[in-house]
Amino acid sequence: MSTGSEAPPFWWEKPDWRAWALAPFSLAYGAVASWRMRKAPRQEVMAPVLCVGNLTVGGEGKTPVCIALAHEAKRQNLKPGFLSRGFGGSFSAPHFVDLEHDTARHVGDEPLLLARHAPVVVTPDRLAGAMRLLQEGCNFIIMDDGFQSARIHMDYALIVVDARRGLGNGHVIPGGPMRAPLVEQLRFATAILTIGEGDGAARVVRRASRAGRPVAAAHIRPLEGHDLVGRRVAAFAGIGNPQKFYRTLEELGAEVVATRDFPDHHAFSHEDFADLEELAGEHGAELVTTEKDMVRLTSGTADAREFAAKLRVLPVEARFETNETPAAIIRETMNAARQRKLKQRGS
Repeated sequence: MSTGSEAPPFWWEKPDWRAWALAPFSLAYGAVASWRMRKAPRQEVMAPVLCVGNLTVGGEGKTPVCIALAHEAKRQNLKPGFLSRGFGGSFSAPHFVDLEHDTARHVGDEPLLLARHAPVVVTPDRLAGAMRLLQEGCNFIIMDDGFQSARIHMDYALIVVDARRGLGNGHVIPGGPMRAPLVEQLRFATAILTIGEGDGAARVVRRASRAGRPVAAAHIRPLEGHDLVGRRVAAFAGIGNPQKFYRTLEELGAEVVATRDFPDHHAFSHEDFADLEELAGEHGAELVTTEKDMVRLTSGTADAREFAAKLRVLPVEARFETNETPAAIIRETMNAARQRKLKQRGS
């Protein structure tokens, strides 16, 4: 099942005939996903595990949230490490990401971004990956995604929801973007974090509140020094939700005269470079892209690196509405892990 910008547009609109025609398949998919979440063996590891996941496919802003939480963990004198499945990675055994030698083609783009802030292990085997992080000296594990599929115990599951898109049409794959029914997913969630502005997440917030799950808010904001006010830009992005990136540019005062969407995690080609330069030339604009797209280019071929040198990039960070929120999440994860260890000793 494709995800991100490859997801059918009708997933993010009000339910129509396509969603309802696929409802029997969504029901079957949801039943299997629910059973797997309830019955999956959750192996325990000797470190606190904080999962940053989402309820739907597509970009919700998890990576900046993971980075912000890693910085907070460091402020609390912990040694965080990221556990990621990666995207399109070529390693089956746990692989420790090396910024000097690994490329996005080998380990995925998000792991390369994460590795700038803390150690990263990429593997589909979360338990083996967690053990590798422990061997590397980490004592606090931040799991990027894996909320529905991980086979390790999560001490804290923070669910990120885009405040504008919310749950889309609310249907489960393949009729919509939901990875499993909402009620089933909330059963395993510790807290909800809405990202950005909008009322698209209202349904999640109501359900979470009724289930006694705390709800926090954050925004994805550019780092200082963007200098885009009044500039004509041609923006392109190969991420899960490119429209969010374009809106951010406009909010910063840029004049977005052209855009070009690519599939999430897109491997750019020489033809793409030529098309984008032509697009910018037609509009008398400079090309600007996301940090995630840039990391794929700078870790790619010589042509890709040459093209990247001509671009402006917009680095972003997650800013929580309440400064205490990240600290509280780390503390509560630690407390949950302590309680888990006490139960192990008592059993």
